[in-house]
Amino acid sequence: MKELGLEILNKIYEYGYIGYIIGGYTRDYLLGNDTTDIDITTNATPMEIKNIFPDVYMMHESYGSVRINYKNVRFDITTFRKEEDYIDHRHPNSITYVNDLKTDLLRRDFTINTICMDKDGNIIDILNAKEDLNNHILKTIIDADTSFKIDALRILRAIRFAAILSFKLSTDIEKAIINNKSLLKEISFNRKKEELDKIFGSTHAKEGIKLLKKFNLDQELDLTSMDRVKDYSDIVGIWAMINPNKYQFTSSEKDLINKINIVYTMNNLDNYVLYKYGLYVNLLAGINKGIKKKDILKKYDELKIKSRDEIDISVKEMCDLLKKKPGSFIGKIYDELEKLILSGIIQNKKENICHFIKEKQKGNEIK
Repeated sequence: MKELGLEILNKIYEYGYIGYIIGGYTRDYLLGNDTTDIDITTNATPMEIKNIFPDVYMMHESYGSVRINYKNVRFDITTFRKEEDYIDHRHPNSITYVNDLKTDLLRRDFTINTICMDKDGNIIDILNAKEDLNNHILKTIIDADTSFKIDALRILRAIRFAAILSFKLSTDIEKAIINNKSLLKEISFNRKKEELDKIFGSTHAKEGIKLLKKFNLDQELDLTSMDRVKDYSDIVGIWAMINPNKYQFTSSEKDLINKINIVYTMNNLDNYVLYKYGLYVNLLAGINKGIKKKDILKKYDELKIKSRDEIDISVKEMCDLLKKKPGSFIGKIYDELEKLILSGIIQNKKENICHFIKEKQKGNEIK
């Protein structure tokens, strides 16, 4: 990835402009962390970028941002700019393109995200951010209170970087989070979810949630049950525990979240609950309730059947046995067989099942 990024920079230079790799890639490169997402900043305008590269998507041209597809890899490129007159604690009302890298860096969020790499792979550190990187501390570029008033989403970004990078928050940032956390209510749920997804989906979700709770951000984020989270291994499991009613999810995510919350009220070591809702859902609910993972796995492995297909009689065999055409009675018999087999009352053998069905037929219970 680095080589492709440097190729892009050299191509920009060939056309008479300057450019740098900036932000997360350079930061993680210096920390020795694997990363593949490269952002580029340049004095070339979006239209000038379009003249250099053939495959350009004018993503946010009004904000000086474009996306290019270079050798089948996506790169975001942003023009050096100055931002003014912020509205809604998130977006600048106006931007001005500039020709100066330092001016562009001063509009950004945290010092550690301002370290650049030039076309030859050299590190450019205008704001002495490497010192903060080496000290594992997160600082804003301007005073934190002003920074968070400009863009309240930076509060969640601060939590994310501190958790994922195992960095300390500066005293300035901690005070600013407390003073400005109510501004999070003015940020869209989609943008908040993007940041929370990165926290919950990381291997440092536990640390991220600890910080969210430390600063009592649950009310501002409309998350009502953060204390229910005990298992930090699965992003959907975390979302299910914190009752995210106002956040948007895909239909499959909603279905999974609903099922997790349903089985949270049940016995996750019960044979029928394990069978009906499956191992994954019961693990996510059960571990958050304090049930040991090994106990749930053991009970699931011991199930006599794990799906209806494993019941030792087919629909055709059942119809032949009863001398009936297929009908709603089939589902009812299977429902009963599932419970009886799982509870051990009937063995999952054709002869035992056929005997049970014949007895039901004798008693006129099959209609």
